[in-house]
Amino acid sequence: MFHWGVKLLNDIKIRNKLLLSFLLITMLPVSIVGAYLTLEMRSMAFENAIEQASINVDRVKKRTEEVIGVSQDISYRLSNDARLKRLAVRRFESIYDVVQAYQDYPDIREYLRLYKEVSNIRLYLDNKTLLNNWELLNPSEEIKASEWFQRGQMSDSMVGWEYIEDERDHLKYLSLTRKIELEGYNKTGLLVINVNSAQLRSILNQESFETFIVDDQNNIIAANRKELTGKKLADISFDNEILGQGNGSYEAKVDGKNSKILIEELTPESSRNSLRIISVFSIESIVKEPNQIIRLALMVIIISVILAFLLVFSFSTLFSRRLLRLSKHINRVGAGDFDTTLKIDGKDEIGLLARQFNSMVRSINDLMYEVQKSNNQNILLEQKQNDIRFKMLASQINPHFLFNALESIRMEAHMNGQTEIARVVRLLGKMMRSNLEVGKSKIPLKQELEMVRCYLDIQQFRYEERLQYQFNVDPATESLYMPPLIIQPLVENAVIHGLDNKMEGAFVTVDIQKIEGHAHFTIRDNGVGITQERLEQVRTTLNKQEEEGDRIGLRNVHDRLKLSYGEQYGLNIDSYGNDGTHITFRIPMEEGNI
Repeated sequence: MFHWGVKLLNDIKIRNKLLLSFLLITMLPVSIVGAYLTLEMRSMAFENAIEQASINVDRVKKRTEEVIGVSQDISYRLSNDARLKRLAVRRFESIYDVVQAYQDYPDIREYLRLYKEVSNIRLYLDNKTLLNNWELLNPSEEIKASEWFQRGQMSDSMVGWEYIEDERDHLKYLSLTRKIELEGYNKTGLLVINVNSAQLRSILNQESFETFIVDDQNNIIAANRKELTGKKLADISFDNEILGQGNGSYEAKVDGKNSKILIEELTPESSRNSLRIISVFSIESIVKEPNQIIRLALMVIIISVILAFLLVFSFSTLFSRRLLRLSKHINRVGAGDFDTTLKIDGKDEIGLLARQFNSMVRSINDLMYEVQKSNNQNILLEQKQNDIRFKMLASQINPHFLFNALESIRMEAHMNGQTEIARVVRLLGKMMRSNLEVGKSKIPLKQELEMVRCYLDIQQFRYEERLQYQFNVDPATESLYMPPLIIQPLVENAVIHGLDNKMEGAFVTVDIQKIEGHAHFTIRDNGVGITQERLEQVRTTLNKQEEEGDRIGLRNVHDRLKLSYGEQYGLNIDSYGNDGTHITFRIPMEEGNI
């Protein structure tokens, strides 16, 4: 490990070593002190925030108790109000009697007028002779089936706290429910008192942290964020593990943020269930102020470090500048520039290296001149040999076609008029001129295809309806330049093999498509094809150094493609039984290269 560290240190430039040592000496202590201060300040911020949140939650709890305590006091009075009970169980003979009885009992209206902590009071009971005046109501079947109504009927003397909808304004309120025993008939009623939601919100709106009041069903009864009221804790991305927790301090994610959660239970006197005061504050907001102080301190430290760094940098630059100049000249020599001369003042080790470097460059330059001279001679020799071989290969096109064509012209001249003969002679002349101009290195694809059409038209003259052909040429390949006499020998091969053993004649297709920067050529015939054994022999013949037999046309094209474009190019031959033979090759799209 030690040796590896030494080796790594030796690989670093001298200037960078000086800068690295400075950074380690200054930045390491600063980082340790900064990390310690950050942790301490974060810890203090957490403690202060939790303490402040605890005070706030306790204040909210006490004020909430005061608000809901009014509802408890009213419920106690009404549960012992004999006048209300007599009114509730009385059987009225007429609507006039009901209205008169309601006017004689104004207590509920007085409670609503006197106590702003209460927004509505209603008593549910079964008395069909009463009119529903939003104070005394006959419960509907839907209300009777509701969970909160059934829980209220099951509790004899305990107060319940429910988050239910008021039928009058269809808004939800935190409501006190209490079962009341009615006199004389062994009947009961359910008293419901709505707590004023505005009073609860005014308590919470004074809190800086996100605070809300939640019932035992995890309904948010009131919150200092208006949009949260009426939702459940699960609807605000509240961590499921915290949903049922009681008093305490917890850490969890709320709305995707790491947060601190403080929960305080509120169980009013003689209540069968409880409420919870929940205060939530994100950890990021807690550490925001300490982070600002730390950033300010870091800015001062960083500015001091930068100034010291600039001084060290200037010193190291003076020391390493000559080494950098030496390195740049070495790179120039490595890139092939041997005419460079290094000038470095001084008689120290760097100056000695500069003089030795200049001497070495002069020696290498002389040697490179001799090697380049020898290479140029070898390249010129190889180029001449390739030109000779190329022209020899191009001149090996089988002449039997010309003899056959001339014989056909002679027979046609003997038997018919001279118009068709003139056309064929013209086509044959164009082909002969093309063959004579084979010395050109490359010709346009359009010119090559024109010669192929001449050949096929002459063959159609010879074989008449037994020969048909088709050209499929991608317009994107029209600008291609290619060696001459590449396609014609392959078409000739296709015509010969397409007519073999097929009385109905031959169909030859020339397909040219541009694919990924190459022109892909496919020449197909519909002949009987060749056997797999014969196909392997043909493929082997193409790759032999010596030339032989009737494959000289294919060998000619195959070798010229390789000479022109490289060893990865050449002919590919496939046969598919009765589907004929396919010859394919590809040429790079070298537009305008003639």
